[in-house]
Amino acid sequence: MKKQISALLVSILIVCSFPAAASAAQAYAVIDAETGRLLKGANEDARLPIASLTKIWTALTYIDAAGTDGTVTVSKNATNQEGSSIYLRTGEEVPAEKLLYGLMLRSGNDAATALAEDAGGSVEGFVDMMNEKAQLAGLKNTEFTNPSGLHNDRHLSTAYDTALMLKHAMDNSRLKEISSTTLYNYGDGGWQNKHRLVRAEGDAVAGKTGFTKTAGRTLATLFEKDGKRVIVVTLNDGDDWNTHRNLSGEAFRTYKKVILAEEGTYQILPGIRGELEKPLAVLLSEKEIEEVSHAAIIPRGAGEGIWQVRLDGVPIATAKLKISRR
Repeated sequence: MKKQISALLVSILIVCSFPAAASAAQAYAVIDAETGRLLKGANEDARLPIASLTKIWTALTYIDAAGTDGTVTVSKNATNQEGSSIYLRTGEEVPAEKLLYGLMLRSGNDAATALAEDAGGSVEGFVDMMNEKAQLAGLKNTEFTNPSGLHNDRHLSTAYDTALMLKHAMDNSRLKEISSTTLYNYGDGGWQNKHRLVRAEGDAVAGKTGFTKTAGRTLATLFEKDGKRVIVVTLNDGDDWNTHRNLSGEAFRTYKKVILAEEGTYQILPGIRGELEKPLAVLLSEKEIEEVSHAAIIPRGAGEGIWQVRLDGVPIATAKLKISRR
């Protein structure tokens, strides 16, 4: 059955600012893992060191560039990395999949460097790939200078951008499987996931830990409950385990998963129809349910448009529309 919605025949230009770097301070962000919408935050746009949460983007950049089936030859540079390590040996050939587990579960800086050199030709080349991918993903407040998260004055992100990093990472089924693993067995050994909440019985599904003296404790977690998915990121929080439990619990109590549009074909304008290929679901509070509005954005002559959900005039979710004209 055809359904009527309002239409906006407009093009949108979004200009994003790039906040100046801030001194280390506690910050957090809670987002809807489906849409990326910020549900709650504090200093969520302050540019801060994120330590090994960097490796979320390292893993996604590597998988998108090289997959998980190859073998990596470990360089002397990789084995000489400072900080956390999975104790690689110079010259050994290691399955890329094993390195990715060592990266995400044990936060190996040697694994990060080995993967970077393999996919990027050099650490510097791979960092360029990370930054380009970040810009394409809309992480406007993020800059990487290395693949491991070791401190550099320019290596900064925000709690909100880092939450979006984990959202993009969890959209990759292979990376979600790796970072959800509580114990990875290989040959004559095994690695336990450092993320305590992922190992425990509860709503935490996947995530990444981090720490440097400058960044303090950093933590990113995907939580799932009753069909709802939220991501929590904390930066420089000494009580991060409890903070994540509390913030995720509050989000699950406050927000309902609301299907705002079913899949199907909608009449947008006379002679113009748009097909929504899957339901559009958003986390909303009781008050917000009555305040959402809808619009269709259709560039002239284009075969695709956007269904946009707005709250107080601000877009909070989008979905692609397949446009047909007659």
